[in-house]
Amino acid sequence: MKPAKFDYYAPTTLPEAVRLLAEHGDEAKLLAGGQSLVPLMNLRLAQPGVLIDLNRVDGLSYVRAMDDGRLAIGAMTRHHEVATSPLVRERCPLLADAAARIGFPAIRHRGTLGGSLSHADPVSEMPCVAVTLDAELVAAGPTGDRTIRALDFFETYFTSALAPDEVLREIRYPAMGPGQGWAFHESVRKTGDFAIVAVAAHLHLAGGRVAAARIGIAGVADRPIRATRAEQSLIDALRPGSVDETAAVAAADLDEPPTDIHASADFRRRIVQVLVRRALEDAMAMAERSA
Repeated sequence: MKPAKFDYYAPTTLPEAVRLLAEHGDEAKLLAGGQSLVPLMNLRLAQPGVLIDLNRVDGLSYVRAMDDGRLAIGAMTRHHEVATSPLVRERCPLLADAAARIGFPAIRHRGTLGGSLSHADPVSEMPCVAVTLDAELVAAGPTGDRTIRALDFFETYFTSALAPDEVLREIRYPAMGPGQGWAFHESVRKTGDFAIVAVAAHLHLAGGRVAAARIGIAGVADRPIRATRAEQSLIDALRPGSVDETAAVAAADLDEPPTDIHASADFRRRIVQVLVRRALEDAMAMAERSA
């Protein structure tokens, strides 16, 4: 199939893109990598009257270290660059590892970090990592920039907190340090498929104890979630059985996960328990080595 008729704009500056969004309102859609939007348009599941292409906008693709040590990544940075950037692999290796799992090479070379986050697919890798690491997302609008916490950015299926006249321009991640470990695990039918369930874990060990824990889960709700009670159960605890207990808490605390053609709600709970345990074991081992 082919997309329905639409008007096409290719701004070269961010203010121009924001102006076009404000001018055309709900009729307009932004085109970043197009790996999600274009198939939907071809199937006529999405029929925007106006398409605003961000690929010619200057200054939206970069990876840089911030003065406070955090990592800043432009919204139009391709997944391949996120996965292979030496700076990302040094400062935020969890993000690099998750980006390398997205689809296939052709998708990673076209798809963008900002496009994936704005699409807000609840099973995608990038939203899961953003929520796990408490990333900050910077949106540009007619009145200037607005910073949104990842936990507040994803609202429900394919719906974000971006206003109709805002463009996601930058994402900021905390940097890893000594005594920290991470892991990303997902259950997929075959390489390149969307995950049935994905789990990200990030731990900080200090004095042989867990000082901070973050566990993000995708594929079990209308948006990526944090397993907060499971995280709290790990604080100050590093004893035999603690990982198994935490994994059980994470699975038990889920609201009713979806049942679909890929998995039942009960099967998703079982996958969550297994993946949380594996992710925490890997993250703890890594944190102990780097302490």
